[in-house]
Parts: sequence; structure tokens; C-alpha cells
Amino acid sequence: MTNTVTLKNTQIIHDLAKQCGFDFCGISKAEELTSDAKHLDRWLNKGYHGKMKWMENHFDKRVDPTKLVPDSKSIISLLYNYYPETNFDDQKFKISKYAYGKDYHFVIKDKLKEFMNLIQNRIGQVSGRVFVDSAPVLDRAWAAKSGLGWIGKNSMLITKQKGSFYFIAEIIIDLELTADKPTSDHCGSCRACIDACPTDAIIDNKVIDSNKCISYLTIELKEQIPNSFKDQMEGWVFGCDICQDVCPWNRFSTPNKEEQFKANPKLKKLHKDEWVELTEEIFKDVFKKSALKRAGYMKFSENIMNNDD
Repeated sequence: MTNTVTLKNTQIIHDLAKQCGFDFCGISKAEELTSDAKHLDRWLNKGYHGKMKWMENHFDKRVDPTKLVPDSKSIISLLYNYYPETNFDDQKFKISKYAYGKDYHFVIKDKLKEFMNLIQNRIGQVSGRVFVDSAPVLDRAWAAKSGLGWIGKNSMLITKQKGSFYFIAEIIIDLELTADKPTSDHCGSCRACIDACPTDAIIDNKVIDSNKCISYLTIELKEQIPNSFKDQMEGWVFGCDICQDVCPWNRFSTPNKEEQFKANPKLKKLHKDEWVELTEEIFKDVFKKSALKRAGYMKFSENIMNNDD
């Protein structure tokens, strides 16, 4: 493939990403993530992944996309804004902003499929797979490698333009494209996220101990939350946005324009007593299309009780 064709196809990819509504698009070469593999190996060996045993599986595919998608040549990394127009952080019980509306897995996956169809219509028959938090892919590493942002001290991908409230998605494709260059780290000496974490889950620069992370405790941990954390949850019953809320770069966050991410009106009407007395029927009604269903009714109810004084 000539360089001219590569450049032309790369521009088409960026144009189509914008057409599909993605806020940012970056490209990197499909190759093994050597340094990230070492970091992941150390992280797993120290048990920082908690009870998420699935993270130990498919290590080779997790760090090498060519083993996940044969004949892959490029990684297209995409960001989709989920910052809400209205926050519910001042309520007694809090849920992470990404769960206000419809489950992002379905929303973003549909856009990725549309994107893939458009690529084939414009460029021709190419093969690839789309991913949105659904396979062994180091999405933040790829997004950083493709210049979309840098990995902050809270391990989140941060963009200089609009902060970190983004879903990350990838298309791993057998198409030769021009790779973008990584950007520099702009956290500097700031410790806002580290100092704000009530459970001290950010134990080192860019290293998170999931065993202490409120998001892990309220979603991934299927057992009851240890009593030692009971007074540190600060009202969070599904996920946690503390380390992002205090990040100075998120002062540039702007509300998303995705109708499907708008909060269910019924969520806005739930009063404190209704949260505490939440029935399974109401749970299914209010959160029927939300990512919050991932925790399940029993886990969610326990999280509420852990935060009720």
C-alpha cells in the first residue's frame, strides 16, 4: 500500500469517527505493548486486581492485539463523552455519572458497528473487531499511545481539551494507517486525586489497589463490603467519581449530547426513603436499561444499607 493511500484512508477514518459522533479519534500501530505488559504483570502479582480473576486470563491477548485479532495492523481508539448535564452528586446516595442513562455497552457498540460499515463502504473490504470494555483490551493504554490523552495519577485517561469523563472504544483492524504520536503527561505535581480518595486506593502514581477502590467495592466485589470501609464510602452505591471530580482538568468537561445517556426521569424523583426501601420491582423499572444492572439488585441494596446512617 502506498503512503498516499495510507494517508487518504487515515483521513477517512478520522472523518468517519466525527460523523459517528465520537469526540476524539486516534490511531496506533497494532503491536505488543511491552512496557504496559510489565506494568500489568506487576499489578496482577501484587493482587491489586482483587477478586477480578478474569483479569489474569488471556494475558498474551491483552498486551498483543495481533493475538486477539489475527492480521491486525492498526488500532483505532475512540472517545465518547458521557459527562452529564445534571449531576446527582449532592444526593444522599450517589451513582457514577456513566450509569445515569442507557448502558454504554449497547450505545457505543451500535456506533462502532455503524463505523465499521462506513469504513467498508468508503475503503473496501477490511476485517476487524470492535471493542467497548468487552474483551481483553488495554483501552487506556491504546488511547494514550494514539495521542488522545495521558494516563493520570488516578489511572484514568485525561484529555487536555475536556478532562476524563469519556468512554473508550477500539476498532482493531487489518488496515495500514498512519499512527498518531502520544502526548505528554500534564499532571505535574498535582495530588488532588490521591488526596481526595477516602479509601487510599491510589497507592502510587498511576497504580490503583482495587481492593480499596469504591468502584470495585460497589460493583465487582460480589461479597459484602468489609466493615473497615463502611464509614469511607461517602454515599457511593454504584461506582465512584471522586478522583475525577477533583481533577483540575475536568473543569473543561462539557455535557454530552447523547440522548440515550440522559438520566431516567424516575431516577431524579427517587427520595432518600425510596432508596432505602428500594424494591426489586422499582430497581428493574428505574435501572432497566442502565449499566447499574451489572451490580444486581441484592448488591445494590447492600450498598445502600452500607451508606445509610
